[in-house]
Amino acid sequence: MPDNPFVFWFIAGPGWALFLYLCVAQCLSAISYRLGIRMGAQEPAERITEVGVAFWWAVAFSDIVFYTPLLGLGLWGHWTGAGWAPIVLAAALGITVYWPIMSLAAVYRARSAPGWTLPKERQYWVVLPIIAAWGALALVLLLRA
Repeated sequence: MPDNPFVFWFIAGPGWALFLYLCVAQCLSAISYRLGIRMGAQEPAERITEVGVAFWWAVAFSDIVFYTPLLGLGLWGHWTGAGWAPIVLAAALGITVYWPIMSLAAVYRARSAPGWTLPKERQYWVVLPIIAAWGALALVLLLRA
């Protein structure tokens, strides 16, 4: 446990919750996009076009290949106090800030595209800024610790 338990838990608690979400929603969607649609984690082509499906699948694929393992490794190292953990966790937190911003930019830009009708857009604008803000604050706290 680090010197400041608040910082430890501020990073660890939401971090592990995000990791579990990524494992269930994103990683499974990368394996089977149809399963992601059935779970409500992804949108069908009828709502976002085939290009939208390709884009969101690519995000899920990137999550399963790199981001989710990096976040899990960083959180595990943070939990165990490993000396290498801060750099790995900082890299993962940087991605945690980046991907919600990128996703919101895509949602905003695609709004007027033919065939794009995202029925749950408001959820993106509520949840993703919270994730990005947590990632940024966790990164600052990690670097100051």
